Amino acid sequence: MQPFQLPEFYMPYPARLNPNLDRARAHTKAWAHEMDFIDVPQHGTVIWTDEDLDSHDYALLCAYTHPDASADDLDLVTDWYVWVFYFDDHFVELFKRNPDVKGAKAYLARLPLFMPVDGVITEEPTNPVEKGLADLWRRTVPVHSPDWRRRFALNTEHLLDESMWELLNISEGRLSNPVEYIEMRRKVGGAPWSANLVEHVTGMEVPASVAGTRPLGVLRDTFADAVHLRNDLFSYEREVLDEGELSNGVLVLEKFLDIPTQQAAEVVNDLLTSRLHQFEHTAVTEVPAVLDEHAVDPAGRLAVLAYVKGLQDWQSGGHEWHARSSRYMNKGLATGPTPVLAGPNGLGTSGVRALLATAPQRLRSFAHPLFQPVPPMDRPRLGMPYPLNVSPHWQHALEFSVAWSREMGLLDDTPQVWTEAKLRDYDFALCSAGIDPDATPEELEISALWLTIGTYGDDYYPRVFGRTPDMAAAKALTARLKEMMPVQGAAPEPVLPIERGFADVWRRATADMAEANRAQLHDAVAVMLDSWLWELKNQHENRVPDPVDYVEMRRATFGSDLTMSLARLGHGHLVPPEIYRTRAMRNIENSAIDYATMLNDLYSYRKEIQYEGEVHNMVLVVRNFLDVDLARAYAVTTDLANARLRQYAHSVEHELPALFEEFELGAEARAALTKHADELADWMAGILHWHENVHRYHPEDLERHFGSEVPASVLRGPTGIGTSSARLAGVVG
Repeated sequence: MQPFQLPEFYMPYPARLNPNLDRARAHTKAWAHEMDFIDVPQHGTVIWTDEDLDSHDYALLCAYTHPDASADDLDLVTDWYVWVFYFDDHFVELFKRNPDVKGAKAYLARLPLFMPVDGVITEEPTNPVEKGLADLWRRTVPVHSPDWRRRFALNTEHLLDESMWELLNISEGRLSNPVEYIEMRRKVGGAPWSANLVEHVTGMEVPASVAGTRPLGVLRDTFADAVHLRNDLFSYEREVLDEGELSNGVLVLEKFLDIPTQQAAEVVNDLLTSRLHQFEHTAVTEVPAVLDEHAVDPAGRLAVLAYVKGLQDWQSGGHEWHARSSRYMNKGLATGPTPVLAGPNGLGTSGVRALLATAPQRLRSFAHPLFQPVPPMDRPRLGMPYPLNVSPHWQHALEFSVAWSREMGLLDDTPQVWTEAKLRDYDFALCSAGIDPDATPEELEISALWLTIGTYGDDYYPRVFGRTPDMAAAKALTARLKEMMPVQGAAPEPVLPIERGFADVWRRATADMAEANRAQLHDAVAVMLDSWLWELKNQHENRVPDPVDYVEMRRATFGSDLTMSLARLGHGHLVPPEIYRTRAMRNIENSAIDYATMLNDLYSYRKEIQYEGEVHNMVLVVRNFLDVDLARAYAVTTDLANARLRQYAHSVEHELPALFEEFELGAEARAALTKHADELADWMAGILHWHENVHRYHPEDLERHFGSEVPASVLRGPTGIGTSSARLAGVVG
């Protein structure tokens, strides 16, 4: 008996089969024997037999996922997939079944030797995985640019290295939380690596100028998440019940939400569908704009379009292969022609049926009624094991920030976003005093000013640009604000109070800062500014974000990169920059950030939903995605915030010491990273204390701050089907 019935999948793109399938099957079988994958014992264990390779049929996978590949490219890509699946099974047998962390580390440490971005391979292979990788690397990279080789090498290393994350979880008997799982599965699952091979097959590389932009990153990440979540559904029986695997999305949600396996499978399928909807939305509404902004030439645009089509082909082809391969649980899954009684069939009708089946979920994202009354809610039950310390310079910083805001003109701007009474109620100095209790008076002043101007901008953008869909004006201001923070030279003369505020706090913060550090800080603030445009776009569309996209973008809208950059710069050159990019440090920082953003969403739900007509709130995102009532969404968000807090503690206790040993860090670097972790604990405790005590979120505060204002919906006018033409008629009239 299967552990659950496979759900009905959303797959609007028809699967097509490459005509070179038979040649690829014969070629890759001969190649697998040549690389010693077949019938060659590894530490006494035979990993694959001919029957294993034949039944898994990786050539069929590649023929479905790359239907337009040439015969030679299909042979090469099939060999890559045979290698990666062999690596996965090889790693399971040698290091996972009887957990061997030390042996696994030594094994993985050698693999980058066979993927030089520049130069040739000089190391001799010692096992089939190394032998296969060396052969594939020599056959693949010569035709590609250095940019592509770097991206492919990095994604291949992620694919290999994150196997350690799975192994450590198994050895500890630890189940990840949903946010952690999505992030880590994206790397270990290999789909970003597959996306690089899509570029290889098309024969065109995504231009370097846009490869790192948000739209292209979202295409890659949504593709990856959909591929991995689909695989989790098909492989649950083999991974969880046979191998004792803990890295499976169905299992993660089953335990986190405390629901039956079948229901968890349905939720995973809903998330898979949501990620595909996000892929489509980004491809249609964001990719054309970013190509225009970067003046990408026709050849580059063709490469991006081919990339999008290649990712779609991979989705449909990968689904078809999962439905047929003996490697997976696929009994009872409908394949082939659709029965007559199921409705219309033929070319195009499968996509129509998929659209209809998922229409309620898609429409729900665009149908949130704004300015809904919110019933009374209890204070969220958030954990906080770390002690609170508050700087004695708090009151001085408050008076300084109020006087500064008055001097910058923030309190007299049109429209008036804040009054002095509001600013005093918001008391950003109290937040600074909690997150940086050891700061000098001057340091606390700068901290309070960053919080003041950052929050002012976060309130200003929806107030000024959210009521009319004027993205051009918002983008122009964003570009101006970036100019107010020059890495070299002087800033242009500010015109608006918000420009004056950013220019002044930048001048104060970077007066004695090295140019490289100014560049790092500039980029961090730019991430926050760009994220406000993302919020405006959703607001104009009245679109509740996809849950994964929301969590990841919320870190930017919260100014987390800014906060982390300031903290890192305070450690000087004691810690190499690449250490902050490791899995351990990203886990520590992201889990702390997510705890803070979710607690903010819990406290600000009434303010944002009832008074501001917002669509950006984790409680609302959960409510919309799971289609549950407010109480359940509030509880799930609270549980997720606490899970991220526990992950922070786990990462500090277990992953940080392992990081010290892995990179053989000296005493100064270890002390700096330990201090950084302690600062994050202060940061979380200070933010929670501020939310509990500030006059910004309580019902009586909201009535005082918003009671006399005209709701934005009145100024913006009606929304929904047909209203755009009505508004246009009004403008023309």
